[in-house]
Amino acid sequence: MVGIPMEFILFALTLLGVALFHNQTFSVALTGLASISLYKLIFTGFKTGIGMAGLASHFAHEWVILVNLFALLMGFAILARHFEKSRVPVILPKYLPKNWQGGFVLLVMVFVISSFLDNIAAALIGGSMAHQLFKAKVHVGYLAAIVAASNAGGSFSVVGDTTTTMMWIAGVQPGQVLVAFSGAAVALTVSGIIAAKQQHAYSPILKHAHHHTRVDWGRIFVVVLILSFAIVINLIVNTRFLAISDTFPFVGAAVWAAIVISIPVRRHDWEVLGESLKGTIFLLALVSCASMMPVESLPAASWHTAFGLGFVSSVFDNIPLTALAIKQNGYDWGILAYAVGYGGSMLWFGSSAGVALSNMYPEAKSAIQWLRHGWHVILAYVIGFIVLVAFVGWHPEPLNKIQSSAIPLTMAPKSQLSAQN
Repeated sequence: MVGIPMEFILFALTLLGVALFHNQTFSVALTGLASISLYKLIFTGFKTGIGMAGLASHFAHEWVILVNLFALLMGFAILARHFEKSRVPVILPKYLPKNWQGGFVLLVMVFVISSFLDNIAAALIGGSMAHQLFKAKVHVGYLAAIVAASNAGGSFSVVGDTTTTMMWIAGVQPGQVLVAFSGAAVALTVSGIIAAKQQHAYSPILKHAHHHTRVDWGRIFVVVLILSFAIVINLIVNTRFLAISDTFPFVGAAVWAAIVISIPVRRHDWEVLGESLKGTIFLLALVSCASMMPVESLPAASWHTAFGLGFVSSVFDNIPLTALAIKQNGYDWGILAYAVGYGGSMLWFGSSAGVALSNMYPEAKSAIQWLRHGWHVILAYVIGFIVLVAFVGWHPEPLNKIQSSAIPLTMAPKSQLSAQN
């Protein structure tokens, strides 16, 4: 249609449906997957063959990535609950300074937490602390900054955001993503200071010192154990056993091995699995859609393309965009991680962290108000990107393990995880 492959049109309609029908995202994603699959079955076929045999072969090549993604998302849901119940989020606010600096330091905390936990959990923790600190009166501009801080913190860590985890599993090394820290730190500073002053003028900080609250170190141990297993196993597989890395979901299995081992330490909140299941399937559906796209039709990988993907990410969700970029290959993965990660903060539905926080603060569910009061997030994105390109440079690197099928489907989105919760 007008020179655009029909797969892209169907995919764009699916993502548009996700953006517009926030209460029906699960149904929209499954409908989109069914539509794209049916179109390819009838008209174009798959790279692995035509008809049902081609479809079956396509997913036979993708099962490791999909299972890895499923295991990671479900496992990280348990990890996030342990961190929340460790009481660390309750104790942290008492160390904040007064005036607007306190609000800024809270955003820095969200930034740091997201780098090792998860951007959704970090945003929710930040939202909970802000609710206490500001007497439940939180400015929309500050809410946008919380989402931006969580996405910025996750952009330079392979365990901080689903998009970076997708890159990691596809063969991107942690150090390649780490360079995004430069742009993320600059963006945090620009947006954070402006938002903290907005919040201070709207409702000053009200500190509560929890002198009698103690950290549950057993839960902290569980969090560290799960993260350690995931990081160590992935590094071993990608450095020593790269040839078999696409034959088994090693990282997902490592996460669940740590969960099983830590059962005697603290009881896991197994109920979160039921809460996360629908959102996880939703993300898998979007990633599966992305795997079927004819990426040879995408613009060539460049810093210009990455910059544009940041803005597209604010509307269409960064997970499937990342999946397409991984399938296309040839990006500077640190710059791409920053673009698709932080870029989703420009609108409340552009990332899973924004969706999750908006469920906690319904007043944020207005694109007009978000743009009106959270304009500093857009400014911060542009400045952070300029810093990355000017001082770090554009260094495209091909993925170490280029499997025509495994990379396509690459990992998964965190991005609308809480839309279903």
